[in-house]
Amino acid sequence: MTHTNDSLFTRAQAIIPGGVNSPVRAFRSVGGTPRFIVRGEGPYLWDAEGRRYIDYVGSWGPMILGHAHPAVVKAVQDAAAHGLSFGMPTEGEIEIAEVVTGLVPSMQRIRFVSSGTEAAMTAIRLARGFTGRSKIIKFEGCYHGHADSLLVKAGSGLLTFGNPSSAGVPPEITQHTLVLDFNDAQQLHDAFKQYGDQIAGVIVEPVAGNMNLVPGSKEFLNAMSTLCTQHGALCIFDEVMTGFRVALHGAQSLYGITPDITVLGKVIGGGMPVAALGGRRDVMEHLSPLGGVYQAGTLSGNPVSVAAGLATLAEIQKPGFYEALSASTASFVNGINAAAGRTHQGFSAASVGGMFGLFASPKPPASYAEVMQADKEKFNHFFHKMLDAGVHLAPSAYEAGFVSAAHTKSVIDETLAAAEQAMQSL
Repeated sequence: MTHTNDSLFTRAQAIIPGGVNSPVRAFRSVGGTPRFIVRGEGPYLWDAEGRRYIDYVGSWGPMILGHAHPAVVKAVQDAAAHGLSFGMPTEGEIEIAEVVTGLVPSMQRIRFVSSGTEAAMTAIRLARGFTGRSKIIKFEGCYHGHADSLLVKAGSGLLTFGNPSSAGVPPEITQHTLVLDFNDAQQLHDAFKQYGDQIAGVIVEPVAGNMNLVPGSKEFLNAMSTLCTQHGALCIFDEVMTGFRVALHGAQSLYGITPDITVLGKVIGGGMPVAALGGRRDVMEHLSPLGGVYQAGTLSGNPVSVAAGLATLAEIQKPGFYEALSASTASFVNGINAAAGRTHQGFSAASVGGMFGLFASPKPPASYAEVMQADKEKFNHFFHKMLDAGVHLAPSAYEAGFVSAAHTKSVIDETLAAAEQAMQSL
């Protein structure tokens, strides 16, 4: 039986809310029908209708080696042959812990979980348990998973506490969460001046990837780290997206900042469900069973997922890997900017390591407010032109994109030719 994307979406909507198991996949932001994927290989995806796409979503970041990398697939097959899950310790958990903490020195101790949401939620609980304080600072446009206390939108004014941004989250859950402007160091100073002895921690994406790509400024991130130290709060870097994506040692190595807690995900699982939190030994030892901050998970440290992660981490440590990945991503971004200049269509792009942002605005935004000023409708038209040309970008103007090691020069050149044609046709 031959399936179409439309028929599969209709079938899915009859049984799954919105027809998808994660909202952005529904194409609600850009319109149209989501593509149902049947396989991936290298930089490509194929949908249910047999159409091939050059993929710049990469499962939202994990596929840094490209899809179905032979070494990762073999590691998963070998691990699965010995059993899928034990709920008991394995040597693989120790091995991946040793590798990750060796690459990210700020993580003196580490705990593995199954998702970025779970890791960020635990990091917040740990910060509160360690400090004995309740208040958390996050930033407008940064996403840290769908835990209740982090689903928060900005309050009505400067230094007001956030309001729930999702139905089902009671206001009392978010009453201790302050939402500030990303890249505004002065607001951080003001917040600590007013609430310094009540703040348990500050959580940030050092390079934001959930309002498209917006790097944190050095002034902003340094202020965050310094103020946390001065006031006894914990500095939490959410590197679920940036960890092993922008640099071998994470975004924190690019900024020269040592956070108290780091949250990782995506790349460390190589496409399988793995995430982690880690940090200072004295902080991490407040986790159960050593301390009173409880966290548990049946599938934490799952042997098949760990095998995929170890295989991926082995590949990205090979000499020259990040130089090549960054160069490929930069060539893509430079090509987009050049095409935008020739067509005068008001697009721009920027990159950090293997992440990029593509904006329907004359220059890359530096804040959430600037991101929201971009031309969303123009982006949506561009997205569909690219999809028709066989290029799969994130189906939202507010999501970062990803280049993999499998995106060769010829693949990027093909993409850039499609992009210029798409811009000319708008």
